[in-house]
Amino acid sequence: MSPTTKAAERARPVYLVDGARTPFIKARGKPGPFSPVDLAVQSGRALLQRHALPSNAFDQVILGCVNVIASEMNPARIAALRLGLSETTPAFTMQINCGSGMQSIDTAYRYIREGRQDLVLAGGTEALSHAPLMLTPHATQWLAEFGLARSLPAKLKQLASFKTGYLKPVLSLKLGLTDPVVELNMGQTAEVVANLFNISRQEADEYAVASHLRLHRAQEEGWLNNEVVPLFAPDGSVFSEDDGVRPDSAVEKLAKLRPVFERPYGKVTAGNSSQITDGASWLMLASEEALEKHQLTPIAQIKDSEWSGLEPEIMGLGPAVSAGRLALRNKMTLDDIDLLELNEAFAAQVLGCLKAWNDPDFCQAVFNSDQVLGQFDTDKLNIDGGAISMGHPVGTSGNRIVLHLMNALKRNNLKRGIATQCIGGGQAGAMLIELV
Repeated sequence: MSPTTKAAERARPVYLVDGARTPFIKARGKPGPFSPVDLAVQSGRALLQRHALPSNAFDQVILGCVNVIASEMNPARIAALRLGLSETTPAFTMQINCGSGMQSIDTAYRYIREGRQDLVLAGGTEALSHAPLMLTPHATQWLAEFGLARSLPAKLKQLASFKTGYLKPVLSLKLGLTDPVVELNMGQTAEVVANLFNISRQEADEYAVASHLRLHRAQEEGWLNNEVVPLFAPDGSVFSEDDGVRPDSAVEKLAKLRPVFERPYGKVTAGNSSQITDGASWLMLASEEALEKHQLTPIAQIKDSEWSGLEPEIMGLGPAVSAGRLALRNKMTLDDIDLLELNEAFAAQVLGCLKAWNDPDFCQAVFNSDQVLGQFDTDKLNIDGGAISMGHPVGTSGNRIVLHLMNALKRNNLKRGIATQCIGGGQAGAMLIELV
């Protein structure tokens, strides 16, 4: 018997008990009212209040966060302590770009599956509106030389060399969304995918409109009420729902927007791309022993996960790789997937993944298969909208899509679903869950 087979036999089932997230708040050109830890604490507090757990119940706290701010190093630990969890509970922060929130779940899943832990709080948080402004290298060098100047004449000489251009900051968020290896930003990689699969501007805009209308319907029907908990700002403002949704969105309106990255003929615009937002999300994972000990009722079970790598310039196709491999390994066809949550980084990228599954060359190269996976039913895709309409706080989104998949399966009395996302740098993650 191989080591892999033995490990599989020893693997314990892992359950998703409950979860909660904040509304996703659109960045509006200035720092928002909440830091990454603030967001994590408010959503976590609401989740923990639903369950009568002692402060030392959790074996671990894991939190995804990409843009950690200087005053909140290791936000997982700070959030855990602010939530009132025991000082003896370890907590760590992880970063794998857009996959950080899902990686926190997957790490907890593996700890519990292997018998090392029983109850883990796994989340993701991001306050993109707090991404810092940076000095240019020339300005930094000037400041360093000014600080090293000891005499008054030396300081005056350095002052005389000052240039007004030093006052113009560098947007750290723009740098973070640019791949340093292939020197393409994320929007440009979406343009590459659009060109590879002949995705039209109208197709991208139509998809974006559908995302907004689906999210608006979910809000109107109250389908997100158990998932989204309100945020309370220091000035008394209350944020109760995702505020980037545009119920009046229409293809005719989006058609008027200019391409952002490849003018004049590009397909990617501000209207069919994910929004820059702030938000946090948590999920509670448990073993059977923890369910019994704490009298918890699970909603779903994590069945499997998959992480993949591919060329950074086509990073948007990552979900087609990871989710496809996950389905094949579990002997599933696309028809067996009741719901699919595919993070909407860009409309063109989502559509590219769907077309890749129906492309013989892609399926042969990636899955070594002479048969295509087929055409996925878009009525089962992101049924309540996605990042185009609600936003993409990068460290959070992977957690949110698993949380929402769990709730959407339960609401519709369905069995299984896959949550998947592309990751900047040419990676992807996917997770298969089944309703209990």
